Amino acid sequence: MTPSPTAPLRLHVPEPTGRPGCSTDFSYLAISPAGAVRRPPTDTPAADTADLATSLVRVLDDEGRAVGPWAPSIHPERLRRGLRAMMKTRIFDARMLMAQRKKKLSFYMQCLGEEAIAVAHAQALAEGDMCFPTYRQQGLLLSRDDIPMSELICQLMSNEGDPLKGRQLPVMYSYKRAGFFSISGNLATQVIQAVGWAMASAIKGDTKIASAWIGDGATAEADFHTALTFAHVYRAPVIINVVNNQWAISTFQSIAGGEGTTFAQRGVGVGVASLRVDGNDFLAVYAASRWAAERARTNHGPTLIEWETYRAGPHSTSDDPSKYRPQDDWQRFPLGDPIARLKQHLIAIGEWTEEQHAAAQKSLEAEVLAAEKEAERHGSLLDGRVPSAAAMFEGVYKDMPEHLRRQRQQMGV
Repeated sequence: MTPSPTAPLRLHVPEPTGRPGCSTDFSYLAISPAGAVRRPPTDTPAADTADLATSLVRVLDDEGRAVGPWAPSIHPERLRRGLRAMMKTRIFDARMLMAQRKKKLSFYMQCLGEEAIAVAHAQALAEGDMCFPTYRQQGLLLSRDDIPMSELICQLMSNEGDPLKGRQLPVMYSYKRAGFFSISGNLATQVIQAVGWAMASAIKGDTKIASAWIGDGATAEADFHTALTFAHVYRAPVIINVVNNQWAISTFQSIAGGEGTTFAQRGVGVGVASLRVDGNDFLAVYAASRWAAERARTNHGPTLIEWETYRAGPHSTSDDPSKYRPQDDWQRFPLGDPIARLKQHLIAIGEWTEEQHAAAQKSLEAEVLAAEKEAERHGSLLDGRVPSAAAMFEGVYKDMPEHLRRQRQQMGV
């Protein structure tokens, strides 16, 4: 019997819903009404979070009111501190972008539009917890009072004051005292490292948890899936943060598997409790982070959180997003601006004013400018005042091996 003819096979190649000259259709982004998503107890089984991996946890409504079961009990002063930290992060980013254009540093990556995720998450963690970040979580550091901005800028400028002595690319900070693990340029490695760190904390009987960060594009890396398996099997006390800012350089999030499903659903599929959260809603970020941290700290296992946000700026100073997406995308992104939304909420509850906001903006701009000037006292790429070549031999071994000693002598440093 002759088989009936069939159509030729073909591959499906996902495409973004907007390109330059064509406004993005954001209808692909499933958005739940503020306050509509249930908040289960922190000991809920992972399988029972399936609906939370497809809906969107939101607290702030269009009028800036905090509504629904996820609305956290948080003192207004903490909210004001969070707003200032987000403002400071945005101002810092803008200054460093200008410094790069002036050739004072070689490279920079902003977190414009994503500030709420790192800043609010930092408030939900405890001292001693360890973050394994990517290069857009500078808010974890800038929200703290014990990390001088000038020190961060020295690292960016790779100058004589660089605490890492030129051993890392700019923006790849490392602060053990702040629970900020060394950033890696290799995608997804930090997630499996975080799971391992969390397992070690549990093995030691400690009380500290880990928080891992990864972008939507990097979830296509094998390390991400391996990390999920280990986190599930051993119930590692870890939070796995997937920052879905819609673009991985010039590649839309659907190429990594975000079309027709969510990244949060990957967690449920392997037995990890999962949430999908409005990453531009400071209160929702704080509430979801607290929920996941409590779950980890009470031995109920890991949580994967997909943060929906938008990368408002270029991928880096080497990127021109106008080549692959509409220039007005961020202004049209349906989840808005995280700073504007928290500002609106604080004004609505009588804890902030336009005058206070303007004063804070001016004060923070002066603070960042002063830190930049302080860092430049140690040099920048313009004057070549970089760490000595001797630094590459120091702090590597407790006792320097003889062959390295000879190499250092040969260099005359």
